[in-house]
Order: sequence, then structure tokens, then C-alpha cells
Amino acid sequence: MPNHELTEPKQLPHFHLIDGGLSTELERIGSKIEGNLWTGHALLDQPQIVEQAHRNYAEAGAQVVISSSYQVSRQGFQEIGLGASDADRALAESIHIARRGVAGTNAKVAASVGPYGAVLHDGSEYRGVYEVGQNFLEDFHSERLAVLLAANPDYLAVETIPNVVEARALANVLRENNTPRWVSFTAGSGDRLWSGEFIQAAVEEVAELQNLVAVGINCVDPSLVSELARNIKSVTGAAVIAYPNGGGEWDSAAGVWIGQEPRSLSSWLPEWLDAGVEWVGGCCGTSALDIKSLSQTRL
Repeated sequence: MPNHELTEPKQLPHFHLIDGGLSTELERIGSKIEGNLWTGHALLDQPQIVEQAHRNYAEAGAQVVISSSYQVSRQGFQEIGLGASDADRALAESIHIARRGVAGTNAKVAASVGPYGAVLHDGSEYRGVYEVGQNFLEDFHSERLAVLLAANPDYLAVETIPNVVEARALANVLRENNTPRWVSFTAGSGDRLWSGEFIQAAVEEVAELQNLVAVGINCVDPSLVSELARNIKSVTGAAVIAYPNGGGEWDSAAGVWIGQEPRSLSSWLPEWLDAGVEWVGGCCGTSALDIKSLSQTRL
């Protein structure tokens, strides 16, 4: 006899939800993102639209929004004729704008600590090869972190790290403070960073940091998340964070993503959670609409 008993839908494990791609949401609501400073230009010229993008993510259900400081640095500002003090003000303002954006919600603010490669505005973070050493990278990150920390973010989002030497440099710098942080790497396969090094080697560099809320990957193809998550879990007991891009390849000359993945983030979610991911969001090519869809799966 057929069994006509009703069955409950499978309950997904609990996960923490962060925001999606800031540049994508800014473009969706009317900003034009281009130039060497990327979203940093909007921070300087259209702070109100940056605030609105953060608000959109908080209202979509994001529990944490990431500041617009990813590509802001003294070096980058000086290259376009601005001063170091201008860069420092922009870094601090990125936190204040995010705070205003989430006002009235329960969302927290994470300061984006992007890789050195992002400042070069040539796609270096998607190649993973720098012509600088560990000491240089420690100095570069120390000066940015000092300004961001003074603005009192809830978290540090140390993100899009493409090689082991930068992971080691950041680990040394991050030992000097106790602000809760996550560290996420970017990779071109299920087990290797863009530099060609195994992701486990990079994770080992940061796994012993104090107040490490998660370690994981961001701005990777969605199809790579599960394998990368399992490789991360093989070397650390820390929670895993994953906020992939919309798929495709970054064309640094044109400044666009090519060949986006047709699947939605929410369609991948059960697979990612099964692989041990506990913090979820999106990166380039994802918007507040994607985060709202992910949020609805938490109900």
C-alpha cells in the first residue's frame, strides 16, 4: 500500500548570514563603479548611496555588513593625487557609513581588510603573485588596520587573500589586537589558492589566531565552495565562512566579470552546509536580492 503520510521538509542547519557584493548592490541601485579605487570612489563621491547599499543588505536579512574599505589605502590614494590623510579619513568613514546604514537593525559591521593585490588594480588578487615580501606586507596592513580599528568595527573581514606569504604577514599583524575576525582566501580550484599553494597551508598560518570567528573562502566560483570547505575543515576546527562570487572570470583590463554562474546562491546552500560551512554570504556578482533569498531559507 502506498504511504500517504505527510513528511516534514528537511530542516537546514543553522548558519550565520553576511551580506553580498557591495559593488554589485551599488550598481543595482544606480552607482557606476569604475576606476582605480573601485567602491572607494563611491565612498568619496556618493557616501549616501553606499549607506543605502548597506541598509539594503541589513533589511534583506544580513547579520553582518562589510565596509567599503576593501580597496582603500594610502598607496592607492597617492597614485591618484590624494594624500595619506585622505585615505585614512576614507577608511574611518567607511565604518561610520556602514554604521549609519545598519542603524535600527541588529546587523553588525565588519571592516573589510582587502589584500595588497587589490590596491594594484590589475587583478593580482586573482593571480596570487606579488613582487613584495612579508615585511612589506606587514607594514602595508598594519597602517590600514590601525585606522580601521580606531573606528571600532564589530569584526575584521580579512578577505580575498590569495597566497601563503600574505596569510603569514596578516597573522603576525592580527596578533596585536583582539577584535573578532574572520580570514577568507580566494582560490582557483578546490584545493589551491590562486598562487598555486595548497589552501591548507594558508589556513594553518591563521588557525591559531585569537578571536577567530571563522576561516574560509570568498570571491571563488560557487562550484568550488564545498571542496574548499572540506579541505579547510581538515586542518582546523574553526567555523567555515564562504561568500563566493556569482561565477565567471574577472577581466582586469575591462573591469568586468565574464560568464556568470546561472544558479542562485540559495540553490547551492544545502550542499555548502553539508560540507561544514557555517557563515554564508555573497561576493562580486551578488546583490541584496541574493541575500534576501538566502535569508528566507533561515525561516
